Formats: sequence, structure tokens, C-alpha cells
Amino acid sequence: MSRSGNSLPRQKAGRTRAYDSFMRIAIASDHAGVERKAEVAAALRAEGHAVDDLGTDSTKPVDYPDYAERLGLAVVGGRADRGVLLCGSGVGASVAANKIPGVRAAVCHDTYSAHQGVEHDDMNILVLGARVVGPELAKELARTFVAARYTGEERHARRLAKVRSMEERYCGAEPDLSTS
Repeated sequence: MSRSGNSLPRQKAGRTRAYDSFMRIAIASDHAGVERKAEVAAALRAEGHAVDDLGTDSTKPVDYPDYAERLGLAVVGGRADRGVLLCGSGVGASVAANKIPGVRAAVCHDTYSAHQGVEHDDMNILVLGARVVGPELAKELARTFVAARYTGEERHARRLAKVRSMEERYCGAEPDLSTS
């Protein structure tokens, strides 16, 4: 069971789910994103989503890669449908999360990128800069990200296959999901 008290059902890794209005969202941040994380989590819960808070719970400095890894493994391991990750700028957390094969994370500070990243690139983690976006924009970005659906159009599927091929060539083995 997670810190939030939600026990999220597992989904087989790599399986595409036909989403309805309900989604399992994992959320995490470093110390810079704690306050914004709580605001975004509350907004997503109010929309009816199950939100699993993976930490941190303190403003005491921590290392963002630890939380990026925890969140990324939850998403690729199927314990969450998507993830929302926050750090001060969003950049460091995005870089760290994208080291995990199967993660497609991007920093988005506008709604177009938040939905287009899902629709065209099958983005599965939204990264926000807690020191860059205010609370209302952060909530709107998260809602937009969660509402978006991958189109699966031929050109998008072809490009995504190329990204996966690059990942296989350069990233090596699949992640060890037993550590998550």
C-alpha cells in the first residue's frame, strides 16, 4: 500500500489500456515540488482518479533522481497508467526519468505540449517545474495530460517504434522492476 492509502491494481507492462474517465496516476517530487505536488494530486483526485503519492513528503533537500526512478518504475511496471513528476525546474527530473527504458517523460509548461505529447508521442510522464508554473496552471496541465489519448496513427506509431528501437540499442537491458 502506498503513502496515499490507495492500493493501485497492477497492469501488465507494455499493455495499452483503453482508458475511460478513471486513471491510476503516480505522482512524485523532490523537495522543491512538495507543495505543488499536493495541489496537483488533490485536483486529480477531485476528477475521480486514483493518485498514488510516491514522495517526498518534506521540504528537506532530497535528490530528484531517486523520485524520478521510483515514479518511472511505477509507470513502466504497470502500477500506474501515467505519472506526474515535479522538481524545481522540471528539467533534472525529466532527464533522470528518461533513463528508464519505457519512460517517455517531458517537461511541459503549456497545455498544447501536455496533450500533444500524449497524442503523438505516447508520453507517459508529465514533468512540471514547481518553481516555473503556478498552482492553477499546474493543475490544468495535469488534467490536460490525463485527458489526452495516444492516437496510434501510422506516422506516430512509426516514430514511436523508432524511439523504442533507439532505446533498445543504446539503453541496454530492461529495468529491474523488483526494486520499485
